[in-house]
Amino acid sequence: MKVSQIMNRNPKVCRPGDPLTRAAQLMWENSCGGLPVVDEHSRPVGFLTDRDICMAAYTQGKVLDAIRVETAMARKIVCCRADDDLVSAANLMRGKGYRRLPVVGADGTLAGVLSLDDIAHEAARPLRGGINQELKNLVADVFTSINRGRVKARSSD
Repeated sequence: MKVSQIMNRNPKVCRPGDPLTRAAQLMWENSCGGLPVVDEHSRPVGFLTDRDICMAAYTQGKVLDAIRVETAMARKIVCCRADDDLVSAANLMRGKGYRRLPVVGADGTLAGVLSLDDIAHEAARPLRGGINQELKNLVADVFTSINRGRVKARSSD
């Protein structure tokens, strides 16, 4: 199965110069926890999560409207390609501890977003022989790896 088969093809995005209020509004209105940050050519240049917004407000001591996305976003992003194998993309998520990956097309522009939720929903779809056990195991493995990394980070604080 290819990433393009289950990715969100119409993700909401923000730009580096947008205020965090705009990003928070997009996340609230679309029930998502993260947004790709794209340049004027729709190429991913960062990723912003709801946690990034909270931490920026806390550490900068400013209202969200006074903070720009570029000061809170992760600049080192990892993307996958729309034609990548889903298992390979999930393994990348597991290795990096990410719940979401921007998906780029052959031209490097944003084609979508693949989330752990997307993979979980696909895993729950009935197949001829029952639920896709391989994908279910993969979701559990990625989720466990992500949470294991968070526990290590918290315990080292």
